[in-house]
Amino acid sequence: MLKAEFIHKVEEAVGLKGCGTGQEALELYSADASRCEGKAELVVFPDTTEQISTIAALCNHHRVPLTVRGAGTGYTGGAVPSQGGILLTMERFSRIIEIDQVNLLAIVEPNVVTGDLQKVVESIGLFYPPDPASLNRCAIGGNIAECAGGPRAFKYGTTKRYVLGLEAVLATGEVIHTGGKTVKNVVGYDLTQTLIGSEGTLAIVTKAILRLIPLPPCRETVQATFRHIDDAVGAMIELVKARVIPSALELIDLESLEAVARYLDDRTLAPAGTAAMLLLEVDGLPETVREEAARVEDACRRVGAETVRRAADVETRDELWRVRRELSPALKVIAGLKLNHDVVVPKSKVPDLFKVVEQLRINFDLTIACFGHVGDGNIHVNIMVDPNDLHAVSRAADAELQLFKEVVRLEGVISGEHGIGLSKRPFMKLGLSSAELALMSRLKRAFDPNGILNPGKIFPDCSQDDSASIG
Repeated sequence: MLKAEFIHKVEEAVGLKGCGTGQEALELYSADASRCEGKAELVVFPDTTEQISTIAALCNHHRVPLTVRGAGTGYTGGAVPSQGGILLTMERFSRIIEIDQVNLLAIVEPNVVTGDLQKVVESIGLFYPPDPASLNRCAIGGNIAECAGGPRAFKYGTTKRYVLGLEAVLATGEVIHTGGKTVKNVVGYDLTQTLIGSEGTLAIVTKAILRLIPLPPCRETVQATFRHIDDAVGAMIELVKARVIPSALELIDLESLEAVARYLDDRTLAPAGTAAMLLLEVDGLPETVREEAARVEDACRRVGAETVRRAADVETRDELWRVRRELSPALKVIAGLKLNHDVVVPKSKVPDLFKVVEQLRINFDLTIACFGHVGDGNIHVNIMVDPNDLHAVSRAADAELQLFKEVVRLEGVISGEHGIGLSKRPFMKLGLSSAELALMSRLKRAFDPNGILNPGKIFPDCSQDDSASIG
């Protein structure tokens, strides 16, 4: 338990209204979108970098675990205070500080909602491409912590391509500024990229300098349906061979389509017999977009598309994307427990990944729904089970392990967007050698010598094994 003296010092730093000890607050801020469990002992609501610096220094001195939370949309328990201590919420850091139209950058605080930033910059003809599925709920800080991607990653890349610099607080309370406003910077080690994807284990991001690009003036969406999932994957390969790079390329399999149809009570979303749907989007100059959309349509038809629809206006585009938008809530109609894994394989190995999934369905007698960003090999494999069926839960755990082993065999990785957090920590050794893990552990200690920042995440050897919340 935290000592009264320690809590008093925290209250001095942020004020009485900056702390929460009530049961409701502790439970609310101790959870994210995962099913991982933890319990904070104190919730803190700072509103300045200086306050965070003071809190970090206090926690470091007293060896109190410090976990940072943004919007709480993570799927792997990265924001869950698994070892108690302080839960530091960044919800008051929600300002868009500056949009620089000459240098093509935005300076934002970490709890700016990603979709809100996109709307603001697009209103003045600029573009922030990263688009995680939860973009209207997730925050920039969490995107940086997990190096979030999304459908547009195939063409535009993930969050790490758009972060030029960071202001961050170290576990010791020191405030650092990495990178800057310039696109080119080779002065010393690239600490900015080191912090991106570190899941809150190395530092607390308090400000970000983000790269913007001009907004593409035109977009077209193509929706294609197929009777065989291999044909849908084949369309992606045809496009790569033809050197057409859609801004989005999403695949939705039969189980996912069935879930959406049941959820919406609408059987008109895809023709009967559809085994897979592709959603593709191209953007750029109008003349280029028209040509590329035609090439996309031709590629789909060459590999056996049953239907192909094109949309250039917003209303029709939204209709075509409706299936993808409804997927997450729709999967709940299949089963109460979803083991959601964002595995990635090289594009050429995507057909092999779907064969692996089909074998898992048969071998373990499970319903597995797949969808995702097929253009960059990032497929969300959702193992769906009844949480009250203990035998099914056990089979799902076995299937989960087998999936990860097969993904690594296919030269892939066990997470492309969601991160490791708590839920994937047991599987880290499948894809990383002991030397690589040891190096990461040394890096962790360099940033966080007492292991207070988000302890127990990513690597077991970086957890706060011998420290307690003594305050």
